[in-house]
Amino acid sequence: MDEKSKLKNDWKMTDEEMGNTNVPIIINKSYDELHQQLTDAIRKNNLDVDMDKISEAFTLAYESHIGQKRKSGEDYILHPVEVAEILVDMRMDTDTIVAGLLHDVVEDTLISLSDIEYNFGTDVKKLVDGVTKLRNLPRTNSKKLENIRKMVVAMSEDIRVVVIKLADRLHNMRTLKYMTPEKQLEKSKETLEIYAPIAHRIGMARIKWELEDISFRFLYPDDYYEIKDLVNSKKERT
Repeated sequence: MDEKSKLKNDWKMTDEEMGNTNVPIIINKSYDELHQQLTDAIRKNNLDVDMDKISEAFTLAYESHIGQKRKSGEDYILHPVEVAEILVDMRMDTDTIVAGLLHDVVEDTLISLSDIEYNFGTDVKKLVDGVTKLRNLPRTNSKKLENIRKMVVAMSEDIRVVVIKLADRLHNMRTLKYMTPEKQLEKSKETLEIYAPIAHRIGMARIKWELEDISFRFLYPDDYYEIKDLVNSKKERT
């Protein structure tokens, strides 16, 4: 069994799900619309980045993910574009944005790390490889320690690997409602135990807050909405 066959993307539709006629019809954005969406985000943040390199990465990601869907029914390419936009909003450099666009191609398509290195350089290849190694970590009693250990190792080599992984998890959590109830609880618990503390550790307060907010909503919905109602009522009185 090769390495790719061992990896599992919980957020991508299976072949069986792709054939499910009950999946809602989604009006997906075109190549040009998605490219413009990313370009607009870069301009809005006034980033000094290599647009040609980012556009080339977008094209490769778009073509590589053709035919793949998210659990939401949306074209899979929307996910790497949203991850790249999160990285843009964080004002990351060109290679980090490129790696964000390509972070799933090695796991889910026929593109290899060698292909990425040839087209985008060693730096991008190392970033994508680092993110790839952080998927589907072992499910053991020491899962939390193992997760943290791997994240810390990645952090020590290049902090950008962790930043991309956190952007990836953030967009996945934003679409958590499309997962099964069991997966919602599993991913929320994992996010609270692993990803939110890591975001706090590296000073990403906004990312930490949103990860915690979404996780809490799925793990403790009654408490979450009770607190939300209290906060809203206080706002109305002020």
